[in-house]
Amino acid sequence: MTQLTKYIIALTNLYGIAHKDKVLEIYNNQNDEKISIEDVEGYFQKLPQALENNFTEIYEDYFVKESIIENDEFDELMAKKANKPYYVPEQEELLKYVEDNYFEKSREYKALYDFIKKNFYKGDDYKTQILAEDLQGICQFTFGMQLIFECINNRGIIFDDQEQAKEVVYMVMNLSNNVRLWENNGHTPHEMHERYAKPNLKPLPEKPFEFGESNVIDFKTRKKVGRNDPCPCGSGKKYKKCCFGKDEGW
Repeated sequence: MTQLTKYIIALTNLYGIAHKDKVLEIYNNQNDEKISIEDVEGYFQKLPQALENNFTEIYEDYFVKESIIENDEFDELMAKKANKPYYVPEQEELLKYVEDNYFEKSREYKALYDFIKKNFYKGDDYKTQILAEDLQGICQFTFGMQLIFECINNRGIIFDDQEQAKEVVYMVMNLSNNVRLWENNGHTPHEMHERYAKPNLKPLPEKPFEFGESNVIDFKTRKKVGRNDPCPCGSGKKYKKCCFGKDEGW
């Protein structure tokens, strides 16, 4: 298998969808021997058997994971990925994604693994690995707490008490926030929030919200309604004696 073939497979596994230009960019950034776009486009003339064996297909100008085409998810996934930055690991880590089932074992994954091994399987590494990897897969591709509990229940696991169940939920939620997603171009939800969403969050107001004040706007005057102003509902009563508090769910 050529180095370029490995990159195509790895990037498709990591991103789900990899444009030919992105393959060229990442390959040339990580290898001394450069290639041209013609080298990449050569794969579009005849799909190599190595790509077929690794569930990678061609669609328009993209290398695409076979399951995305089969489930008709290409357009939906592209919409989710739009304008998001790419996570590009170092070459050694990236090429591990040539293995179809490879995933980065995060700190949160290891914590869940250790918990399962200690509390459910009493040190059985094989059973622990199977369950932990299944939970990882659910978090990565079809997350839902119902699926999580079905996965656990199907193995005959019974929680000791409600606190243990809550602890598992907490650990699974932590795991789901730290898995690398196709829709995030390889970034985890936590990374997207910390690096790209959090810096753009609006700062809190200098004056904190006070529940004793009105925060209602009269759309006729475009002014904030005071407690002693006529109620904007038209009842003729003062706002404090009429709708004050109702609009805030009191």
